[in-house]
Amino acid sequence: MIDNTQLEQLVARVLAELKESGANVPAKSANGYSTLPAKEGDLVIDLPDPTEESMRRRIMVENPADAEGLRNLCAATTARLGVGRAGPRPKTAQALLFKADHGVTQDAIYGVVSEEVKDDLNLFTVTTRVADRGEYLLRPDLGRLLSDEAKKTIAEKCTKGPDVQICVGDGLSAAAIDNNLREIYPVLEQGLKSAGLTVGTPFFIENARVGIMNDVNTIIGARVLVILIGERPGLGIADAMSAYLGYDPQPGKTDADRDLLCMITTHGGTNPLEAGAYVVELIKRMIKHSASGVKLREAMGEDQ
Repeated sequence: MIDNTQLEQLVARVLAELKESGANVPAKSANGYSTLPAKEGDLVIDLPDPTEESMRRRIMVENPADAEGLRNLCAATTARLGVGRAGPRPKTAQALLFKADHGVTQDAIYGVVSEEVKDDLNLFTVTTRVADRGEYLLRPDLGRLLSDEAKKTIAEKCTKGPDVQICVGDGLSAAAIDNNLREIYPVLEQGLKSAGLTVGTPFFIENARVGIMNDVNTIIGARVLVILIGERPGLGIADAMSAYLGYDPQPGKTDADRDLLCMITTHGGTNPLEAGAYVVELIKRMIKHSASGVKLREAMGEDQ
């Protein structure tokens, strides 16, 4: 693997060769090679930002067999279509876009939810049994269990036996919470209170997995528990939130006992305001039928 010293030597050789060929190379400054301002005749190596919408949506297939069909297909999805190839490899612009989007996903996964966001909604913080973010990614099981200190804090601070308990977890995207929580939470709170339902004391769970719902409700005893949690980021959308809901979640219950609304984001998903209204309606159905997940579908089918 090339180290920094070797890389600098390589760059120096390339620039020296460019100078010999007659190119004007910008002088080296304290921060590296300066490109601003560029004088007439200077060599400026630059590319447009690959993450700009105009660049992201470009169709780069040369001479497509059905140009109109390809345009229609690309317009119908945010998936990476029509990216083109340079021989057996992706084109440079697409390779750079992929790396840029991958960087955004890493920021989302390893990011930390803003204290300001939590303070705005009066959320206190507890943790799971995960020691750090690295362990969180390797040990999902530990993210489904509260730490002993967390259990004690929840028991002391939270109202017991509410109709609905709302929790917030960072999950796999801190950006999902930072970008969407302020919008969806007031809709949930107001909608539930308008429906005559009591709402428990909200709080934030660091390094949380969805299954933490079961552990939390052994302490809270809510009829319905909701966790708003960051989704696994994708290459292009890294701030999507999910709302998982369960009727009386307890140890041993699984995804079959839960309901889910995913892709809550203003970037090509369900708007947080609309999502909040839908979640309130879903909670009302759960309480009416005393069920969630598969059992809720069965109960609703029997009523029809």
